[in-house]
Amino acid sequence: MTHFHMREDGISLYGFWSDLDRNAFEQLIGVNGVGPKVALAILSAMDAVTFYQAIANEDLQQLGLAKGVGKRLAAQLVLELKGKLPSLAGLSTESAAIPASTKAQAEALEALMGLGYSSSEAQAALSKIPAGQAQTLEDYITFALRSFSRQ
Repeated sequence: MTHFHMREDGISLYGFWSDLDRNAFEQLIGVNGVGPKVALAILSAMDAVTFYQAIANEDLQQLGLAKGVGKRLAAQLVLELKGKLPSLAGLSTESAAIPASTKAQAEALEALMGLGYSSSEAQAALSKIPAGQAQTLEDYITFALRSFSRQ
């Protein structure tokens, strides 16, 4: 799922794992003072379901964990988004559709490409990781970088 964002100073395309993540992003950038950078920071600090729960519970502390979000912005997010977000009842099953290991592996691929490795090099390094060994994003990146150093 993607979101096309056009401003006077540039055009950007943002990609998301699910409609749930994209919808959360679109809700966030609809809030005054929240741009794509802050919205991505929030969704990097927590998944969409956790974000929706933080808004529903008015958990300013949870929202404040994201880079660029202070108490004032967290309060503004709660004020503007409370009641506008989808029901939490069916959200947890929707977010479980993509396994965490698959998300971590895809994020590791993106991180390795950001470090200058080609897509094929990064995929080859990630495919060498024994099944069940890597659990987190950091594990995937560590194993992949170690495999590069052995080559």
